[in-house]
Amino acid sequence: MTAQKLLDEAMKLTPAERIELVEQIWESVAASPADVDLTAEQLAELESRWQAFLKNPEAGSTWEDVKARLTSRK
Repeated sequence: MTAQKLLDEAMKLTPAERIELVEQIWESVAASPADVDLTAEQLAELESRWQAFLKNPEAGSTWEDVKARLTSRK
């Protein structure tokens, strides 16, 4: 199945179901981080964000807060 066909099928889901699908897909990717090839620009951005986090770890939102905001939208 092509990515476009998968997307077409996913768009038939409710927003909450699509969020759950994205979570499951992301978790499957995160389970094998060594399999993900990153560009030099992506690596630099990750390093920049990591350094910003180390300087101020309270600045962002937790995943639980972000997920709650997303799933509460109608």
